[in-house]
Amino acid sequence: MKLNLLSAGLALVASLAGLQATAQDYPLRPITMVMPYAPGGPGDTITRLFAGAMQKQLGQQIVVDNTAGASGSIGTAKVARAKPDGYTLLMIHVSHATNMAMYKSMPYHPVDDFEPIGRATSGPMVIVARNDFPAKDLNEFVAYIKANGPKISLAHAGVGSASHLCGLMMMNTLNIKLNEIPYKGTGPALTDLMGGQVDLMCDQTSGTVPPVKAGKIKAYAAAGKTRLSGLPDVPAISEAGVQGFDINISFGLYAPKGTPKPVLDQLTAALQKSVADPEVRQRLEAMGVSAVTPDLAKPEALRAHLKYEIDTLGSLLTKAGVKAN
Repeated sequence: MKLNLLSAGLALVASLAGLQATAQDYPLRPITMVMPYAPGGPGDTITRLFAGAMQKQLGQQIVVDNTAGASGSIGTAKVARAKPDGYTLLMIHVSHATNMAMYKSMPYHPVDDFEPIGRATSGPMVIVARNDFPAKDLNEFVAYIKANGPKISLAHAGVGSASHLCGLMMMNTLNIKLNEIPYKGTGPALTDLMGGQVDLMCDQTSGTVPPVKAGKIKAYAAAGKTRLSGLPDVPAISEAGVQGFDINISFGLYAPKGTPKPVLDQLTAALQKSVADPEVRQRLEAMGVSAVTPDLAKPEALRAHLKYEIDTLGSLLTKAGVKAN
């Protein structure tokens, strides 16, 4: 019995020593950063930007893996199942919080199965339309969608996505019902909007500002109380007397539960340096998105933001009776 206990103790010590050595040497090989949405969307753009910035800090390549589907839950589950060694990470936004409200059962828990590393961005939303949409300005836009309701198609990137939440909040605030058209990602939805196949979309500035500036779609309003720095001529929807319509989307970085703290500390430090990088901030600003300040690129800040999203935006879906197919 004593021999067995001694053997077990030695095995535990060896295991902990190996874990400590691994953490101290981290990273020794390329890191995978999973983006659980399709290529071409704002999340993909942001993920690739931070992958490039963080790999400079960590000294190893960071490969972006787009594993899309089921409102981001397929890629997220992939990270939850990954070995907790710091070599598989997750960059995700509000769907991490809202999927719990939509699915009866989930292959992971957004809080219990992940280690928060830190917030990366803070991005407002903007209401955009096909170029030949009839309304000339914001006031005409509000009047037109109220009058035509279900005749107007509203694209979004899938149930529970940022664009779906923004569209749902817009309909709730204005007390209207539009014809929702779900897509498998923001990229395909924006492509059809630019092609005139759908009428409207309410999405993150990271995906919508470039085509607005290029004249491929037109913007009617920022979904909040203030105008956007990236689109200063576009009014805030509050300027049309619409109150209570304010939504902002933040991307955050996670690791699987059980990832060693020294590894998490290195990842947080790399993220903090990346959000402070002038080039990163400039490129995000050009997309209408802001990098968070370094004090928000921390585990405790992301943990608090996730709780806020679960309590507020998750509740929005629950009250609306929205469920994933």
